[in-house]
Amino acid sequence: MPDTSFLSWPFFEDHHRALASDLEAWCQASLSNIDHTDTDKACISLVAMLGEAGWLEHSAIDPTAPGKLDVRSLCLIRETLARHDGLADFAFAMQGLGTGALSLFGSDAQRTWLSKTRTGSALSAFALSEPKSGSDVASMEMAAERDGNGYRLNGEKTWISNGGIADLYTVFARTGEAPGAKGLSAFLVPAETPGLSVAERLDVMAPHPLARLSFEDVRLDADAMIGAPGDGFRIAMSVLDVFRSTVAAAALGFARRALDASLSRVKARELFGAPLADLQMVQGHIADMALDVDAAALLVYRAAWAKDMGAERVSREAAMAKLFSTDQAQVVIDKAVQLHGGEGVRTGSVTEKLYREIRALRIYEGASDVQKIVIARAVMAARN
Repeated sequence: MPDTSFLSWPFFEDHHRALASDLEAWCQASLSNIDHTDTDKACISLVAMLGEAGWLEHSAIDPTAPGKLDVRSLCLIRETLARHDGLADFAFAMQGLGTGALSLFGSDAQRTWLSKTRTGSALSAFALSEPKSGSDVASMEMAAERDGNGYRLNGEKTWISNGGIADLYTVFARTGEAPGAKGLSAFLVPAETPGLSVAERLDVMAPHPLARLSFEDVRLDADAMIGAPGDGFRIAMSVLDVFRSTVAAAALGFARRALDASLSRVKARELFGAPLADLQMVQGHIADMALDVDAAALLVYRAAWAKDMGAERVSREAAMAKLFSTDQAQVVIDKAVQLHGGEGVRTGSVTEKLYREIRALRIYEGASDVQKIVIARAVMAARN
């Protein structure tokens, strides 16, 4: 059984504890036999399952009764899903990240899409990165030029999760109101819009649907813009401020699974006539893993709690959570592989899957080195 003692921490309310319990039961009943052979098909199926079960209702605001996103719920869901199935976590996460700009800044008309993404009948994507600008968002080159009462988009986006299977994309482009970050805007682009195409599908070590997208004279009406002209950077950072903590939560879920698997292994496996768990060096590894898991959980749910309590920005807290949780989850999983010996690197084993799954989380939504910059700038600014 997974450790749920953290749910007694003061970060949570009763409805969070009920959510975690209900989701755990659903995961045990629904995610044990998911066929991952066809990644696209599996992801689409998982979105439908999550929507039918009602879990996607947490991924975006209710367009009929707009309120705030509950970041603690988002984190609990991602942690639990990641512990059971990495692709299920991905499927849920992209429904939230892809529509985050609509939840936070969308018009009533744009938010009608949320009734589809929250039920799993439409898939969403967040198109921010470009071939020459990943972490450096302000250097984005994709252009959105005025065309009558609308805009015409030209350029490329890459490493786009759900690229090629999404029904709608939140796209960021340079509208030129000012240099750098102040000249970016956000747009809602349905997948069937003429001129939008998949230039390349991207294969990665833990199979997820990713693509490079091409925009050639993609014509959009003015009402496709999310927020105001020049608000794109602020919108992107606000969305990441919410969902960066959830990446940390997913890493926490992977780390918990690795610790659970390791505990089972060292108790059952005998070496020199006694369980591995009797060896002090093994006990030292278990202690380090448990420490990293609890420390990560504290950082994750501090950031989520602060946002839910009304903090306008939690850039520092979210960056700390993502940096520590993703980096230390890598360490925890590596220890789990070591404790499993040869079985730890067997293709298809739990530890082998976790080893491949965790690496990308230290890169996307701001690489670890970028999180250090965010933290350092926030700390120095607070001392001025």
